[in-house]
Amino acid sequence: MKLNRIPALFAAVCLGTLMAAQAHASNALVLLTDFGTSDGAVSAMHGVAYGVDPQLNVSDLTHNIPDYDIWLGAYRLYQTANYWPQGSVFVAVVDPGVGTARKSVVLKTKQGRYFVGPDNGLFTLIAERDGVAELREIDENVNRLAGSGESYTFHGRDVYAYVGARLASGAISFEQVGPVLPSESVVKIPYQKAVRQGKVVRGIIPVLDIKYGNVWTNIPKALFDELGIGVHDRVQVRILHKGKQVDQVVAPFEHTFGGVAQGKPLVYLNSLLDVAVAVSQGNYAKQHHIDSGVDWEVEISKAAK
Repeated sequence: MKLNRIPALFAAVCLGTLMAAQAHASNALVLLTDFGTSDGAVSAMHGVAYGVDPQLNVSDLTHNIPDYDIWLGAYRLYQTANYWPQGSVFVAVVDPGVGTARKSVVLKTKQGRYFVGPDNGLFTLIAERDGVAELREIDENVNRLAGSGESYTFHGRDVYAYVGARLASGAISFEQVGPVLPSESVVKIPYQKAVRQGKVVRGIIPVLDIKYGNVWTNIPKALFDELGIGVHDRVQVRILHKGKQVDQVVAPFEHTFGGVAQGKPLVYLNSLLDVAVAVSQGNYAKQHHIDSGVDWEVEISKAAK
């Protein structure tokens, strides 16, 4: 072999290797459940995914959703999904109705992300914010882990992880998931949308910032701005549970927790640019006995000077 042919041969080999790697490239597979990690359930889902494709990128969003809390699962998807690349596949399993007549679906958003799981309200916030490009029911006759037909209580492993992995790896196309369902048929949990009524903005407390006890609302910055509240202005916050007031506080609106002294309350915009209430280096929810969910309401207004 002539020496001057070696660089060309080397380049051809490198190009072939790169093209093969690109051809095999798969989308991320992201798992969310209420299973916890004290037993083998999550590991089994990982195992199924790697059984489909050992080179898959499998990540965990969280497995610490409180038992059967579909709403919180829906919010954690909403909080996280848009920070993942288009094409990412989310397997979400908070499924108290496992094995019943509720549908198993894959939802494709208009941004091109995929959500695999039970159609029980888990995709409420994703569908509303991102829009439904298409919804398909999983055909378990062809999209189910081999040998799992007699298992009725672990669809997270037998159906959702398996289908999610096949979709993420390219083993199946979205069209091969199963028949199309009407996009508007996605099951949604009813809740109070953020609204402004005169000088008051109302919403709910969809979730707590668990680690620190900050109280998050679903009131977006754009709606809050309509109140004409500037940095350091005093804000009145009323919190109600099932229509009964459980807390009221007046606190300044600040950009950072350092805007007030340690132990003092403040109103701020959280990482999703929604209004939140906190105590600097303290736990507001614990101190004020606040929880979250669709029956926890909040009212925000500009306080008198």
